[in-house]
Amino acid sequence: MERNSKGQIKDVIKQEYIKCASDPVYFMKKYCVIQHPIQGKIPFHLYHFQEKVVEDLVQHRFNIILKARQLGMSTITAGYSLWMMTFHQDKNILIIATKQEVAKNLVTKVRVMHANLPSWLKQRCVEDNKLSLRYKNGSQIKAVSSGEDSARSEALSLLILDEAAFIDKIDAIWAAASQTLSTGGQCITLSTPNGVGNWFHKTWVEAEDGLNDFNFARLHWTLHPDRDQEWRDEQDKLLGPTLAAQECDCDFITSGQSVIDGIILEEYRTTQVKDPIEKRGIDSNVWIWEPPNYTKDYVVCADVSRGDATDYSAFHVLDVESLEQVAEYKGRMSTRDYGNLLVNIATEYNNALLVIENNNIVIAKLEEFFREKLVTVHSQRLIDELFVFIYNGSRAEAMSGYNDDLVMSYAMGLWIRETALRLRAEGIELQKKAINSITTNQGVYTPTSNQNDSWVMETGKEKESLEWLIK
Repeated sequence: MERNSKGQIKDVIKQEYIKCASDPVYFMKKYCVIQHPIQGKIPFHLYHFQEKVVEDLVQHRFNIILKARQLGMSTITAGYSLWMMTFHQDKNILIIATKQEVAKNLVTKVRVMHANLPSWLKQRCVEDNKLSLRYKNGSQIKAVSSGEDSARSEALSLLILDEAAFIDKIDAIWAAASQTLSTGGQCITLSTPNGVGNWFHKTWVEAEDGLNDFNFARLHWTLHPDRDQEWRDEQDKLLGPTLAAQECDCDFITSGQSVIDGIILEEYRTTQVKDPIEKRGIDSNVWIWEPPNYTKDYVVCADVSRGDATDYSAFHVLDVESLEQVAEYKGRMSTRDYGNLLVNIATEYNNALLVIENNNIVIAKLEEFFREKLVTVHSQRLIDELFVFIYNGSRAEAMSGYNDDLVMSYAMGLWIRETALRLRAEGIELQKKAINSITTNQGVYTPTSNQNDSWVMETGKEKESLEWLIK
C-alpha cells in the first residue's frame, strides 16, 4: 500500500508538472506567490485580462503593451519569465528599464516566486542575487540599466523593456537588441504612455497599422474589476489631471511633458497641416505653401546646424501680420550654401527681415502663441518636432534622439515678430504723445507787467528782486 501511495503521489506530481509546463496561466495561478504591499505573500490570483495577456505572450514573439499603472503587468512578466526558466533549458532573459533599480524590482518578483515554489517544481540555483537569478539548467534572468550597448553583447531568449516610453536612447538600444533576438528571441515592451513621437509611441502606432511584427494590447484602468469612476476621480485629486491621464488613461496625446499641449498639437495636425504647393532645392527640402505677396511683410527665421551628422539647418518664412507659415526648410548643407539660400529666400519674400538663431531663447512665447491658437502651421515636420519638444527639468529641448531645429527657428520667428510689433506700437504711441505735448504744453514763460517799474518782478507765485543781475 505504501508503495502504491508513493507511486500515486509521483503520478500526481508528474501530471501537475506537465500541466504547468504546458500552461503558464495554470502554473502562476496554482503555484506562484506574490508579495502584496499590504497583505504580504499571497497566491497569485490572475484577473481575466491578465490571463489574456499571458496567452498573448505565449502566442506572439513580439508584444507591446500600453498599460495603466498598477495592473500587475510587471508581475505577469515576472511570472512568465519564471515559467520560461523553469520548464526550458538555456533561456537567457534580460530586463532593461529606466534605471537599474527599476529593473531589479522585476528580478525581485521572480526571486520571490521562485523561493515559494514547491520543491518538486523548483529548479536548482547556481546564482541568486538582487540583479540576477541563474539555474543549473542554464536558464537565467538579469537586470541592467538603460544604455546604448545594454543588449548588444549576447543572444537573448527574451528581452523585457520595462516602462519603455521613458527609457533614454531606446532607439539605439532597440537597434542593438533586435540583432540579439534574430535567432528567435522574444520581446515584451510595456509602458504607460509618455507623449507621442518617441520609439514606444511609433512602435505602437505601427503595430496598430500592421506595419511591424508586434502584437499590441491596450490595458485601460477600467479593466481592473476593483476600480470605478470614483477611484479615477480620486487619481485626479492625488496626481493632478495631467499626470493622472498619463498614469490611467493609456492616452498618448494627454500624456508626456511636451512644451505645447498635445491636444492643441493634434488639433493643428488635423485642421492646418497640408502638403506644400512646391518642393524646391537639390534635396527638395524647401517647402512652399504660399508664394510671396508684394503687399505683405515677411520674416525669415533660421537655425544653423552645429555641423555634426545628427543636426539640421532649418528656417521658416512667416507672414508678419497673420503669423501664417508660408515656407520652411529642414536639411543638411554646407554653411556657405545655407547662407546663400537664406539670402535668396529673404530677397524673394520682399527683402524679408532675416534673423539667425544661434543661442538658447525663452520658449514662453512659443507656448503662448499655440495655446491662444494665434498661428497658422502647415508643416507636418514642425508638428512632429513639437510633439517631442519637452521640458527636461526646467530646460525645454528635444527628447533624446530627436531634433528641434524647426522648433527653435520657429520660436525665434514668433519672438522677433512679437518684439517688432511691440516696438512699432511703442514708437507710434511715443509720436502721438510728442504731437499732443506740442499743442497742449503750458510750460512757455509769459512775463507779467511790471506796474511799479522797479527791479521787483513777479516770478510765478512770488515776487523777486532782480538787482543781482547788475551787481
